[in-house]
Amino acid sequence: MVNRKELRPDSSPQAAYGAHLRRLREERGWTQEALAGPMGCTSQHISAVETCRKPPTLPFSRRADQVFGLAGTSESLEREWQDMRHGVLLEGFPEYVGYEGRAVEIRLYEIGIVPGLLQTPEYARVLAYSAVKRGAITADQADERIAFLAARQAALERAQPPMIFLVMDESCIRRPVGGDRVMGAQLERLVEFADHPNSLLQIAPFTMGERRTFNLPVNLLTLADRSVVCYAESQTQGHLDREITSVVPMLTAYHQLQAESLSQAESVAAIQEARKGTS
Repeated sequence: MVNRKELRPDSSPQAAYGAHLRRLREERGWTQEALAGPMGCTSQHISAVETCRKPPTLPFSRRADQVFGLAGTSESLEREWQDMRHGVLLEGFPEYVGYEGRAVEIRLYEIGIVPGLLQTPEYARVLAYSAVKRGAITADQADERIAFLAARQAALERAQPPMIFLVMDESCIRRPVGGDRVMGAQLERLVEFADHPNSLLQIAPFTMGERRTFNLPVNLLTLADRSVVCYAESQTQGHLDREITSVVPMLTAYHQLQAESLSQAESVAAIQEARKGTS
């Protein structure tokens, strides 16, 4: 048994995760061997995660939540994994994703890049590994980021999918990412998305000028009880808001943005025109 003094939860997010895992295990009177069985791994792996010798993964965290019965709770290990991976740069994002998977309507506005929910795997990989090249994240973190995005996308493929409203600044289709092949496939994905019965795609053209109502990406979720959650993100942080006094003006601004944007037919034509430059 590793000495408890070796666990220093305040030394790093990964250390806090390991201490959390150990506390949950010991509260139930389980040994590492007892936990390893239902987790589908070895006791050595459990020990390595608890003592920071191995980083936790998203599948590990989700399995642990099932074993401990913590899925969707404030003690969720998946939620802690998300917090650890995204940190203060995306504060509020893990909680937002939980709402996203239950939303009946999703309204998105993006600048510069295609929104994550509509990214192809190749496009997402180029963006993730550009961060690796800059030294912002490791290759393992890039792979986890890609897997996390794929899980978000898969969560929306359900019997009654949400209605998705997407407004993209024209820069999203004009900014080349990954070369002609990657960008061409991404633009084709957007055209396919616009053809779905539960989607509406619009381009906010450069000519909109000062009539553009947002200067930052914005996500608005309508839940089954018709309440609305807003998530806005900058380069350095994100903010989740559920207060009606601040969310309603954001929803109004989104509707104003839609009114000034191109129609879906005009937007698809603009995307197809951009595709010509990738063929």
